[in-house]
Amino acid sequence: MAGLVRNKLFCCLSLLIILISPLASASTIRVAVAANFKPVLDVLAEQFEKKHDARVLVSSASSGILYNQISHGAPFDLFLSADDERPAMLEKNGLIVPDSRKTYAYGRLVLWSHRDQPVTLKTLEAYKGRLAIANPALAPYGAAAQQTLEKMNLWQGYQGRLVQGASIQQAWQFVASGNVDLGLVAKAQVLDQPKNRILDIPESYHAPIRQELVLLKQSKEPKARAFMDYLLNDTSQAYIASQGYRPAK
Repeated sequence: MAGLVRNKLFCCLSLLIILISPLASASTIRVAVAANFKPVLDVLAEQFEKKHDARVLVSSASSGILYNQISHGAPFDLFLSADDERPAMLEKNGLIVPDSRKTYAYGRLVLWSHRDQPVTLKTLEAYKGRLAIANPALAPYGAAAQQTLEKMNLWQGYQGRLVQGASIQQAWQFVASGNVDLGLVAKAQVLDQPKNRILDIPESYHAPIRQELVLLKQSKEPKARAFMDYLLNDTSQAYIASQGYRPAK
C-alpha cells in the first residue's frame, strides 16, 4: 500500500515538473516604457513572446519617473523613454550597454478637444478654460506642450489654467473623462477619435520628440537584446508608424 502511494506521489510530482518546466525555462525581460508608448509595446511584446521562449514584463510611467527609478537601481533590462535626454544621461552615467542607445520612434503632439467641435491653432489662442498637459519636468510630451505654448506666446496666459498630469497618459485621462475640455496629448492616444476634434501641432513649434531606448548594463537577460532588435526591425517599425508615430527609419 505504501509503495502504491509513493508511486502515485512520484507520478504527480513528475507531472508537476513537466507542467512548470516551460515556465521556469522561459526568459523574463523587464521593460520600463514611457506611458505614451505602452499600448504599442504591449502588442509588440505579445508578438515577440509568440516567437521566442520569453516573457516580457512591462512597467509604465512618465520618462522622468522611470529614469529616477533606474538611476536608483530598479531591475529593468530595457528602458524605452519618450525622449533622448534621459537615455543620454544614463549613458553618461555609465548605466547602459555601450552603443545600445537607439531611436525607436518620433512622437507627435496634438491638440484634442473633448467637445464635438473643430479645433485649430486659433482655438488655443481664444480658449479661456483649463488645458491639460503632461508635467514638463517629468514627461517629454509636456515639455513639447510648453514649448508650443511659448512659441505661440501663450505660456504665461495659461498659468493658473494648466492641469498637469504626472504622465501623458494622465493628461489624456483628464480630457477623456470630460474633466477638462482641451488638452495637448500624444497623437497615438487619440487615433480612434473624430478627426475634427484633433489638430496636429506643427513639429516646428517644439523640439523633436525623439524617443530612444537603451539596454541597461545591469541586465543579465540575454534575450533583452533580441527584443530590442525586434522593436527596431522593419515589421515593428511599420506597426509603430501606423499607431501615430513617425518611425525611426
